[in-house]
Amino acid sequence: MNKTELSPVLFIPHGGGPLPLLGDVGHKPMLDFLKKITPTLGRPDAILLISAHWEESIPTITSGPNPDLIYDYSGFPDEAYEITYPAPGNPALAQKIDQLLSENNIEAKLDDQRGFDHGMYVPLKLMYPEANIPCVQLSLLNSLDPDQHIKMGKALSALRQENILVIGSGFSFHNLRALMSGRLDSKQNESFEHWLAETCTSTGFDEEQRESRLKNWKEAPGAIYCHPREEHLLPLHVCYGIAGAPAELVFNDRMLNALTTGYLWQ
Repeated sequence: MNKTELSPVLFIPHGGGPLPLLGDVGHKPMLDFLKKITPTLGRPDAILLISAHWEESIPTITSGPNPDLIYDYSGFPDEAYEITYPAPGNPALAQKIDQLLSENNIEAKLDDQRGFDHGMYVPLKLMYPEANIPCVQLSLLNSLDPDQHIKMGKALSALRQENILVIGSGFSFHNLRALMSGRLDSKQNESFEHWLAETCTSTGFDEEQRESRLKNWKEAPGAIYCHPREEHLLPLHVCYGIAGAPAELVFNDRMLNALTTGYLWQ
């Protein structure tokens, strides 16, 4: 990696539980996207992943050398509980993340027992199936405060000077009731996705305006319908905090019938 370059930051949908790895046809656009974008990201020395499926009272970082997998879903076929992804951890990177947060007056902690959840291993098994890139997970805050998640990201912006790929793993549409019932309000879904794409990518906003829109995302059209609870959106806020710039819209397709978007900063 050239020292004048910045490492990429990516926000992706990770789909419904293990379904992307079980051949579910509703996830095909996501599978195609993840496999296609991987070569454009270069070969990172490590991956930092912020998953929608881990919340703590303060930012918490996986620091074990060989984290186990957490099968944090239920009701799927046996093969869903036989998935493997033996990527190593990276205790040194975990320590560095902890230090960066501390230097920015954000109390954090290391957890050498916590494993990798499906928000991590499902997309990474598609993107980097060899499982040979060291990985670290960073938790969300259970306050679900968008401002605090942007601040977390800003504290970690120095990581872009290194060959570390940052991935926010969530879902830009996460109304489970609508997805499972098949009764999707397409107007609200599409209105919010249009607003989100405009917010993240438009060069017509300065960064103060972009940040304000993300902090006040609940004011967007269709916001509460698309995110009755916002944990699947907040990895994007961390990504934006790290990048602090307009993103590129790299995924804009339907998944499980809902319009879904993904963003890349590079």
